[in-house]
Amino acid sequence: MATNKLSLPMVDLSSPDPLSTANSIRQACVDYGFFYLVNHGVDNKLLSSVFQQSAKFFSLPLDFKLSLSRKEYRGYTPLYSENLDPSSHPKGDAKESYYIGNLEDSTSVNLNQWPSQELLPDWRPTMESLIWKLLEAGKKLMSLIALSLNLDNDFFEKTALNKPAAFLRLLHYPGELGYEDLCGASAHSDYGMITLLVTDGVPGLQICKEKSKQPQVWEDVSHVEGAFIVNIGDLMERWTNCIYRSTLHRVIPTGKERYSVAFFLDPPSDCLIECFESCCSESSPPRFPPIRSGDYLNERFMLTYGSEKELKCSSD
Repeated sequence: MATNKLSLPMVDLSSPDPLSTANSIRQACVDYGFFYLVNHGVDNKLLSSVFQQSAKFFSLPLDFKLSLSRKEYRGYTPLYSENLDPSSHPKGDAKESYYIGNLEDSTSVNLNQWPSQELLPDWRPTMESLIWKLLEAGKKLMSLIALSLNLDNDFFEKTALNKPAAFLRLLHYPGELGYEDLCGASAHSDYGMITLLVTDGVPGLQICKEKSKQPQVWEDVSHVEGAFIVNIGDLMERWTNCIYRSTLHRVIPTGKERYSVAFFLDPPSDCLIECFESCCSESSPPRFPPIRSGDYLNERFMLTYGSEKELKCSSD
């Protein structure tokens, strides 16, 4: 079906009025599950460096990239190695990616794989700088999301962000594919809490607000210079008793090469996910039983990645 241009809400992370901002976030999460985030504290110079370094890596010979193949959900995944919607195309999604795990956890940080410093001397410090900045922005955003749910502003800081499962994913979508019906990222919703996405300005991201309706109506998400695109994941939808929506989205090929960076901010594996009291009532009881974050996410990831059991995240 033909697509429309979508006007997503704009949230200002530097606003001096947190309650007004929280109300804006609530409306965006109820209506769309997506919004733009501006004044997030990550400067354009750093983001430009990240895209330059990402392009340098993905332009390297395949043999070299495969020497850093994904282990423990850190490292490289080649074209067509993932399929978020097998019914759409059996070949897999037309993207390659690179995962970098949390830097705060001294145990898991050692699982990260890094390209040769001789070959890409600025690669690791650039990505580490971005992760720390995104963690800072993500934590500030989560305090506003807490307020939007009538929770204490430090609720997530105490429960979900004390040892967060945070992943950075660099994504590269080739230009010409040779498969007309192939998606860069087939239709899916993200599995976790929230995702912060940065794109290089090349179009392709689309969302479907009503995922249960047929035929599906897809709308283009426009690029806004300097803004992050934030979306709610399935875990947050579950936490809020489906008040906040985890929206179906995809990336379609446009004939142009495309780069994006997704940052997934999820709770630690032992965090108990049960319906917030502010999101249920006698007339609207909890739809889901309590579950540990790690158990929920591993179950979801097993369906996509088979035998691997470590935490990972989806893609945009």
